[in-house]
Amino acid sequence: MRLPAGWTHTTIADVGDVVSGATPKTSVAEYWDGEIPWITPDDLSKNPAKKTRSGRRSLTQSGYDSCSTRMVTSGSVLFSSRAPIGYVTISDNDLCTNQGFKTVVPSSAIFSEYLYWYLQYKTPDIEASASGTTFKEISGKKFAETELLLPPLAEQHRIVEALEGHLSRLDAATEAVASAKRRIKPFTASVLDRTVLGASLATPSWQDEVDDSQRFLAGLSSKRFDYAALPSLPTGWFWRRSADVCEFISSGSTPKAHLMHPGSGEVPFLKVYNITQDGRVDFTNKPTYVDRETHENPLKRSRVRPGDVLTNIVGPPLGKTAVVPEDHPEWNINQAIVAFRAGSEVQPEWLALVLRSPFVLSMLQKTAKATAGQFNIALSTCRELPLPVPPMDVQLALVAQSAELLEVSDRFAVQVASVSLRAQNLRRAVLRRAFTGGLVPQDPADEPASALLDRIRAERERQGAKPKRAARRPRKTAASETLPPPPSSPTHTPTTAVQQELPL
Repeated sequence: MRLPAGWTHTTIADVGDVVSGATPKTSVAEYWDGEIPWITPDDLSKNPAKKTRSGRRSLTQSGYDSCSTRMVTSGSVLFSSRAPIGYVTISDNDLCTNQGFKTVVPSSAIFSEYLYWYLQYKTPDIEASASGTTFKEISGKKFAETELLLPPLAEQHRIVEALEGHLSRLDAATEAVASAKRRIKPFTASVLDRTVLGASLATPSWQDEVDDSQRFLAGLSSKRFDYAALPSLPTGWFWRRSADVCEFISSGSTPKAHLMHPGSGEVPFLKVYNITQDGRVDFTNKPTYVDRETHENPLKRSRVRPGDVLTNIVGPPLGKTAVVPEDHPEWNINQAIVAFRAGSEVQPEWLALVLRSPFVLSMLQKTAKATAGQFNIALSTCRELPLPVPPMDVQLALVAQSAELLEVSDRFAVQVASVSLRAQNLRRAVLRRAFTGGLVPQDPADEPASALLDRIRAERERQGAKPKRAARRPRKTAASETLPPPPSSPTHTPTTAVQQELPL
């Protein structure tokens, strides 16, 4: 890559010392809860921040002395090197880390905040060079060899100022999009619940009538559901047990692996990932087929047809629901899915709305049993599930009404996803422009980065070997509480940064 005047190609090792951390024995109580800040990647996952002072745990002096972790000074840049790779923060005071970090103690050649943003830009490349089987990890040697595009020190300050200006506006726009996205799910839930419980009807006069909605449940009992506690429904609506309004309710099964054919085949075989959260069957997602003989014999019990309503009973998440489309005359389903075939009193689309509603879904979820992090709903529970059933003409009207509202919600969700993707791409573009010299102008008066590096190399040669690990924790001083500017930093003049508006 051809760099602007004054820039140079170098590595992280040339601009600072790369330090690894360590963990004292967790079983030794006297090693913990002292005054020495100790940081892990998990601390950043729970509290991501540009600057970090402390983590959830801290070390005593004996804990620090018992392992090979090393104190790093304020202004050092921490980079998580595993589980996951890519958390970045700047130490706001002296601290140490566990082995999940590679920390750069910067020299006077680099501005800590420039390195902070550069490592975020460079994370995909660093991750690509990581190795490991259980989880990926970047070694200290490879991290130190990471390419660094280094501008003059004064330009580093201008880049950070301009970059943070652009990103702050982008972050504000992204948060507005995220806020809108958070409102989509409650809106959809409200539409579904109000529809299936009759609360969306224009005339509330039914509330003054005698409640007769549980008439068909009289005399029925269930260990899983309290039929007597069900809410009232409009006049003419009734709570019905699912087994009483469906022709059949059955779960699927899964054949041996050699009987399933990815990509093409005779009969489509649906798995949970083929049912979307917004109520559709998406068979473009890793399509799998079974042959006709398997479909009609070993999997005879799990055959389904267009109009059947599917919902998954193994999760998380539980309760993804969709109507089988007419793309194929027959389908098959695996054991994590249950099929409801609507009888003469229920429209399939109404049945799908009811099973998607948070009120009905929560009744099912409360019966789930957890095993090794997996939740399972019994098939017998699905057969006892109470469903609100209005007259057929009301079902048709409410299905049409809710379809319009849910379509608005779906379109909005698509737009939000598109804007979110554009924001991610724009963020990446801004970072790339910043670290290839295109974000701020170059100043011929700036000292070239190569000249500063030459002085640092010469100084290192005079000093000989790098400093060894400190045996004891440095004492705190007032000066160590703040981040001092690099010794050779020129006077920073914010007005020299030229910021360009980058539209979202």
